[in-house]
Amino acid sequence: MIQLYNTLTNEKEDFTPLNPGQITMYVCGPTVYNYIHIGNARSAIAFDTIRRYFEYRGFHVNYVSNFTDVDDKIIAASKKLKITPREVSDKYIKAFYEDTDALNIKRATLNPRVMDTMDDIINFIQVLIAKGYAYESQGDVYYRARKFANYGQLSGQSIDELEQGASQRLNDDEIQKKEDPLDFALWKAAKKDEIFWKSPWGNGRPGWHIECSVMATKLLGDTIDIHAGGQDLEFPHHENEIAQSEAKTGKKFANYWLHNGFVTIGEDEEKMSKSLGNFITVHDIVKKVNPQVLRFFMATTQYRRPIKYSQANLEDAAANLKKLQGAYDNAAYRLKDAVDAQIDGESKKYLAQQKVDFEAAMDDDFNVQNAITVVYDLAKRLNVYSSETQVVKSTLEEFMSALVEELNIFGVFLNVHKEADVDVKEIEELIEQRNEARKNHDFEKSDTIRDLLKEKGIILEDTAQGTRWKKDE
Repeated sequence: MIQLYNTLTNEKEDFTPLNPGQITMYVCGPTVYNYIHIGNARSAIAFDTIRRYFEYRGFHVNYVSNFTDVDDKIIAASKKLKITPREVSDKYIKAFYEDTDALNIKRATLNPRVMDTMDDIINFIQVLIAKGYAYESQGDVYYRARKFANYGQLSGQSIDELEQGASQRLNDDEIQKKEDPLDFALWKAAKKDEIFWKSPWGNGRPGWHIECSVMATKLLGDTIDIHAGGQDLEFPHHENEIAQSEAKTGKKFANYWLHNGFVTIGEDEEKMSKSLGNFITVHDIVKKVNPQVLRFFMATTQYRRPIKYSQANLEDAAANLKKLQGAYDNAAYRLKDAVDAQIDGESKKYLAQQKVDFEAAMDDDFNVQNAITVVYDLAKRLNVYSSETQVVKSTLEEFMSALVEELNIFGVFLNVHKEADVDVKEIEELIEQRNEARKNHDFEKSDTIRDLLKEKGIILEDTAQGTRWKKDE
């Protein structure tokens, strides 16, 4: 049974989907006014890894993640770049796909955009007004937060605490428009030279929180299995989503709430964010760091824990990934002289238990740190087996298959030599010539062949079982 930590109850709970074998999952996506930074990528990687594990366990996941393409920052970027807000969003949505594809993040079932959901947003707000949960004020529309009985439950804050915080944030104009400092905007009257849509309350655009309520319920239903996002979204964004959605539908909005930890940077381990100016974009980092290394680094930290971004931690991830690739390569090399026979009983028993241990770790609120330890043990066991004098093909293949399958859940694909990538026949012939030269103590020729292969991007490793090669990554 998969257990996950539900932020709504602050408890680890057994996961039971609304419909057997199917999961509806909504993940808050980026505001598309710039390239995503590593903190944004952390959320996308964490929930992609969770999605992959659900699919590994046999679930069909309907995974929706939005693009916020109506926002003050987008409007500011459009003025600076002298293009329309939609053109700004189009540019950075394209960049988002490029960056997340590089990190091997599966594309969502759907990526809805706010601009394409405007009629639904207006209709949703009209229902809230009709039910007495919202009111119009000077072209704006506000939600009566105090009217919603459970307001503050997700973030664990009392109405008094929330009221005090809200009062400190308001300007005079907002004080005049609102019935209560706690109330939040569903619709904003248009300002001069800003993008707007026509509505019953005048020209304007939606508030931030209403967008996700509308898109989630429209595409996944009034009640969804899982709603996810970063810890910084618990309040006010997710709190407000619950209030809006449940007031409108009269049903529970999401059964489980998952929130990922921050990415921190520097000696003070400060949260990485655009507002603090301490961010590193994925667009830039993948030019210097293998995207698979960045993916592995982030995917192997449990989603609720913070991640400290540093060069040292990236290097550790690269070294560990290299060891896993090495174990696979060692086994692939031994396939050449492996004998045909059934897998031995001891190996079969080990693989069965290894699978149990891996799934037990992942079932425990997706504890990837314990799960990857189980994978490391598998790689170690495979290395030991690959060094034996005689190996069995089926045993090697089952070990390799398990390694590939489990690493795929982390979004990591092992490199496999393909004839389309390199001229395997030429490489093997040169290795044979080098082996012959070494046998004849012609070390000058042996070194020349090694250097020639190195120029072609091929690295040789001399082992007890013979010379094996790999591409220099």
